[in-house]
Amino acid sequence: MILDDDDIEEIKTRLALLRQEHRDLDDAIARLHEGPYVNELQITRLKKRKLQLKEAISKLETRLIPDLNA
Repeated sequence: MILDDDDIEEIKTRLALLRQEHRDLDDAIARLHEGPYVNELQITRLKKRKLQLKEAISKLETRLIPDLNA
């Protein structure tokens, strides 16, 4: 599938947003570990969301790789 410039820019924008959310989750998880008590359920949910973001980021990055067979 060949992407036009608008598609590429849209993917790059989406990637930037997902990467920022991924970093924000890192910070949130670290803060939760530093607190007076650790809410394991909340940390587990944040880590699950972080994994979902990582998978979405990977899929979008793959779409940006040029199709060498084209």
